[in-house]
Order: sequence, then C-alpha cells, then structure tokens
Amino acid sequence: MTDTPNTPETEAAATGDTPPDRLSINQRSPFFQQDLLERGIGIRFKDKVRHDVEEYCISEGWIRVALGKKVDRNGNPLTLKLVGPVEAWFERPAADADTDEG
Repeated sequence: MTDTPNTPETEAAATGDTPPDRLSINQRSPFFQQDLLERGIGIRFKDKVRHDVEEYCISEGWIRVALGKKVDRNGNPLTLKLVGPVEAWFERPAADADTDEG
C-alpha cells in the first residue's frame, strides 16, 4: 500500500477497461494480443454492432472485414477496409480485476 495515487498498478487498472487503439485477430499481425481477445471485444461501426471484424483502428477510424469466403494464395482471408466511426469495448472484465477488488 502506498500513499501516492498514481502508481503503475492504479494506472493499469484505470486503463484496463479500455481496449487498445488497434487490434487484430490475425496471429501474424504485430497488433495481435491473445489475452485481450480472450476477454471478447465488442465493435460498433457506424452505429451498428459488428461481429465479423478482423482488425480495427479507433484513431484512424476504420475496420477490416472478411470478403465472404474468399482467400488469397496463402489461405488468408481477403479483407475490405471500411472507413467510419469506430467504438470498441471489452465484453468481459479482466480476470485479474476480480482478485484486485477482493
């Protein structure tokens, strides 16, 4: 216990409920984070909740969605980049958040 309110633990807890600016479900992407994806990410794009998002960027305002069942020659899904307002949230709280409160 410390008297200073801005410890790294409190800063992490404050930002723990905010998804990253950019996240991808592709394991080869530098923006892939398995632990965050396991919590579930909700995406609202142009005031509609989307469940088919492959990658998103909040600051640049775009999402990538798969183009049907089409794949490239390496077996990766072909994607479209859609531009518009993007909102993201976690669908489940962090597992360590329950232990911190107790």
